[in-house]
Amino acid sequence: MITPKRFARATPEALHRIFTLAESPESTLGRIEQEISQNLLGFLNNHIVASKNALTDIEQDFICPRIPEQPEFVSDHMHHLLDKLVSQSVHTASPSFIGHMTSALPAFILPLSKLMVGLNQNLVKVETSKAFTPLERQVLGMMHNLVYQEKDDFYQTWMHSAQHSLGAFCSGGTVANITALWVARNKLLKSQGSFKGISRSGLYSALTHYGYQGLVILVSERGHYSLKKSADILGIGQDSVIAIETDENNKIDCQKLAEKCRQLQAENIKVLAIVGIAGTTETGNVDPLDEMADIAKEYQCHFHVDAAWGGATLFSNKYRSILAGIERADSVTIDAHKQMYVPMGAGVVLFKDPSSVADIEHHAEYILRKGSKDLGSHTLEGSRPGMAMLVYASLHIISRPGYEMLINQSIEKAEYFASIIDQHDDFELITKPELCLLTYRYVPKLVQALLADCQLSGDEEQQAELNLILGKLTKFIQKRQREVGRSFVSRTRIKVARYGGEKMIVFRVVLANPLTSKSNLHDILAEQCLLAKESETFLPQLLNMAKIS
Repeated sequence: MITPKRFARATPEALHRIFTLAESPESTLGRIEQEISQNLLGFLNNHIVASKNALTDIEQDFICPRIPEQPEFVSDHMHHLLDKLVSQSVHTASPSFIGHMTSALPAFILPLSKLMVGLNQNLVKVETSKAFTPLERQVLGMMHNLVYQEKDDFYQTWMHSAQHSLGAFCSGGTVANITALWVARNKLLKSQGSFKGISRSGLYSALTHYGYQGLVILVSERGHYSLKKSADILGIGQDSVIAIETDENNKIDCQKLAEKCRQLQAENIKVLAIVGIAGTTETGNVDPLDEMADIAKEYQCHFHVDAAWGGATLFSNKYRSILAGIERADSVTIDAHKQMYVPMGAGVVLFKDPSSVADIEHHAEYILRKGSKDLGSHTLEGSRPGMAMLVYASLHIISRPGYEMLINQSIEKAEYFASIIDQHDDFELITKPELCLLTYRYVPKLVQALLADCQLSGDEEQQAELNLILGKLTKFIQKRQREVGRSFVSRTRIKVARYGGEKMIVFRVVLANPLTSKSNLHDILAEQCLLAKESETFLPQLLNMAKIS
């Protein structure tokens, strides 16, 4: 017999009660909070994804568009969320979840997050944040110091200046990149004489005034998709993001970059910004930033470094040199919700020159007044939560040496995983790790030998056929591994130099989770070997081709 659903009543007393803090652990809300905490600790029983229901089945639990006319009891709704939402979520903290950049969080983050949410500060304005404003400015100073390493008197002068800012907190790398390029655009096309500047007069008037045939952004072909979003929003168009070829190590080819700059200059097309990538999303490689800085200086354009992923490497004295030249960037993006291990929603853009943000300054009489220290006057987003508090706490509790250990462990774990892939008969390492990302694929030993023969004989047609089937097998294994739910790796499609730049599907892993062990890595490869044998089409086809040859 199905128990009929019970409902509460919408009364002034009931509404007042849900806005009142629980007075003791024995209160209703106190008991609910304890139950939620217990369920969170046992989250998904260590499975990566819920394998019980397909996404289309889960959608049926969230299909009603009507706002309820009757309120539910908090306890009943909590059980609904545990049953329909939590049980079907992704266990990103699992040591076997190595497919993406989300990871386990330090345990202290949970109670501090409750504190942050409970205070409900709005960082747009001092009147709604007070102590959080100087705290955020200090965190921006700490992150600026991590990148640019200015002397203490520099930070004493600029960190809390109302007219200046060392950067901005935002929801992530996308908004950080947009903000950096927004500053670059407004600074390039600033007011001059009777021209009021692009922010007042618009892009067409700005290009006409300065006599440019167009604006472009130059970045490697491994550049993040957020740069095209930026170009779209800033009015220069996605086609104005020009991808420069990369070398065999997935780094931008600086010779081709310089050639493109010369060509554009001859066509009177202005390079708005050169963007260096410090940790590409797909392979984790770092562009030659020092050389790029030289080219940006020669052509007098903004140099931005997208270090959303790799920026945390600067904590490590051992590996900091990988990002040599980042200190020459006009602006830098770093995501704290990646390798700084804070929750999603904590991106930072930093500016070498504290006065750069003047070019995007906005004011409003009722909220962002001139001369105030309101952070919202220099940010794309208006209302924002106090995520800087979680970064502040992490910087103090983990500390630079702690972060250095985490960074070193992740890079060395990736090197270890690369070594066991290299030594395995049935796997092929595609990209070696520079940071903690790498790519590889399952290739049976017999097929590896056949591919080697194709390269020796120059048989590009058979090589392409083999790689096509291997791509389908890689996709099959990756999907099955996700469905089984014990572990997870992602996949991507990249050009591989050793196969003449042919694009192929590969496994992609991110070894940032401190909980991931060497044993986990061996288990993941073993599982992939077993899953490959489940393929009734692709593996037999490959082995048959190898035997015939």
